[in-house]
Amino acid sequence: MAQQPYRDALKRAKRIVVKAGSKVLVQQSGRPDSRRIGLLVDELALLQKRGCETAFVSSGAIGAGMDALGMTKRPKSMPDLQMAAAVGQMRLMGVYDRLFAKRHCQIGQVLLTHDALQHRERHLNARNTLLNLIAHNITPIINENDAISTQEINFGDNDVLAALVSILIDADALVLLSTTNGLRNGRRRVPYIEEVDTGVLNLVSDTLNPLSTGGMASKLQAAQIAAHNGIPVIIAHGRKTGALTRIFEGKDEGTLLFPKASNISKRKRWIAFFNKAEGHLVIDDGAAQALTQGKSLLPVGIIKTEGSFHIGAMLDIQTKDGTLIARGLVEFSSIDLLDPTFAPPRSAVVIHRNNMLLLSEQHKPVY
Repeated sequence: MAQQPYRDALKRAKRIVVKAGSKVLVQQSGRPDSRRIGLLVDELALLQKRGCETAFVSSGAIGAGMDALGMTKRPKSMPDLQMAAAVGQMRLMGVYDRLFAKRHCQIGQVLLTHDALQHRERHLNARNTLLNLIAHNITPIINENDAISTQEINFGDNDVLAALVSILIDADALVLLSTTNGLRNGRRRVPYIEEVDTGVLNLVSDTLNPLSTGGMASKLQAAQIAAHNGIPVIIAHGRKTGALTRIFEGKDEGTLLFPKASNISKRKRWIAFFNKAEGHLVIDDGAAQALTQGKSLLPVGIIKTEGSFHIGAMLDIQTKDGTLIARGLVEFSSIDLLDPTFAPPRSAVVIHRNNMLLLSEQHKPVY
């Protein structure tokens, strides 16, 4: 079978990221489901005892906070969401601390925001912290820092966060645990996917849930990011006992997204996947062709500038028909580029090729 070599490779995975969504971890009320979490902790502890380095991305803080605060509906205002997250995160970590301690495993809490990973120095600090924790057999429990996150700086959902963490620490595999056993085609489970295309996305039928923000479409798009950085991704049933163990025994569990060969440098991965664009440039056909030949973007090729940005900001680069073809760090501010009297030398570089990544359809960010 086409998938078997990839399934067999999972038996040799040493560094693993596992993400569990709110619906896997909490009851309908939002209360942490200690029994279900305990079974998952059993499997994570077993993987660690087998010599695997594990990182766990956990949702559920807002749901746990809603339960603790007596909220029956997910808050709509940002302050109330932040309050629920602040209360719920502590409650959730208390459950993890107790359950991992029973298995003689240590844990550490790591809360991230998108702007922390976007800032190059803090990005590297986050990477070093996570790598040091797992090197000392301490399982990092990772979540978005919802207590201080806003719409402008958040990841969108923890599926994206898990994919970015996988890239950040050079994981050998990513598992996204859901409440279905992978992608379904009618009543049949899809055992593997070579590429997330329109046909695959058309199989998705997500339903809204008040405790969670992600869905199968979100998981597939996040999985695409990790897979195109050489990381195999499995979407599996998080409430199915033993699913995680069977995945790393090479069994046909969940839906496997094949990894793709990647030669992108860590710096260009940071440019492409860890940054939100602050604006975009529309370029002419000649500039687009020059970029595909490995050249830098010059002022003469720019047709239009949109957004307000400073020197060093991340910009998307689009063709005249709106196709996103690259992103990179700009060397002029929007004030300069929008000034009709601004006349830099023709040889001036707006975005240098060393600070730019050409984007295929598969490499385009989902946020």
